[in-house]
Amino acid sequence: MAMVVNRKTLFQIKDDSMFNDLALTIFRMQARENPVYGAYLNALNKQVDQVNAISEIPFLPIEFFKTQSVIIKGQIPEITFTSSGTTGMQQSRHLVSDLQYYIDSYNSGFRLFYGDPKNMAILALLPSYLEREGSSLIYMVDDLIRQASPHYSGYFLYNHDELNERLHDLKKKAIPTLLIGVTYALLDFIDAYTLDFPDLIIMETGGMKGKRKEMIRDELHEKLCKGFGVQAIHSEYGMTELLSQAYSKGHGRFYCPPWMKVLTRDVNDPLSLVEPGFTGGINIIDLANSNSCSFIATQDLGRLHADNSFEIIGRFDESDVRGCNLLVQ
Repeated sequence: MAMVVNRKTLFQIKDDSMFNDLALTIFRMQARENPVYGAYLNALNKQVDQVNAISEIPFLPIEFFKTQSVIIKGQIPEITFTSSGTTGMQQSRHLVSDLQYYIDSYNSGFRLFYGDPKNMAILALLPSYLEREGSSLIYMVDDLIRQASPHYSGYFLYNHDELNERLHDLKKKAIPTLLIGVTYALLDFIDAYTLDFPDLIIMETGGMKGKRKEMIRDELHEKLCKGFGVQAIHSEYGMTELLSQAYSKGHGRFYCPPWMKVLTRDVNDPLSLVEPGFTGGINIIDLANSNSCSFIATQDLGRLHADNSFEIIGRFDESDVRGCNLLVQ
């Protein structure tokens, strides 16, 4: 089937009107060509031709990625990303038929928020992700590290001594530096070392992975700020089932790139949306995910703000502990 989404158009969305038009085009295509999503819409008795606004689009529950192959019919997966989880937990599988959409999405998003990676050193402290296969986060970080300053960038598993030396060297040489780390590993590092590196960007992702007791965000960020000597903690919000990421540069407020949007649904009526300022379930439109499903109802609870930023405040009860950036508030 011919693709309806031109990559150049997708990553050059300029306004809400352009986003909405493309979202409706993708919705109608996925309703027709994605068997899982189409069956879900049929079960809801949703008349696709009567959907004329993104607020009217039903969002596919993210749990379907655990049991179904959510992909446009006729497409062959080029790569399969899988979610993290405890032993015995059923993993989500994201069948990606065109890997270039993911590459273009994370590169365009990263440059939008942080500039060209070649102008910085990128360090990664992601032991839980490196120790398993199928992580979309590791795929992204691998590529960003390859593009970054080659003499200073790289992974640090548990070699905190070496990481400490590298950070001191980068500070001394005034090289712009990003350290992305799973939350518990960042805490482990500052248990052993304390830095005063105000220009360092600390980006936490992934939570405690069962390694430490969960902390409220303000307490966690205060501790990390003190340990690294920075003013704010950045965060990345992404998940296995998406091809795009939102970023926070502090205070837990995430912003989406122009081809991604967050809406909030009523916790008691999943087909109804709530206004900005009210707590609801997080629904995500990810237009880069056009060969899978671009309309996903997550198990995250959050709050949308008037400027279209959002915050995560927890998860629905009995949800799996997952690999995206979720801190109990």
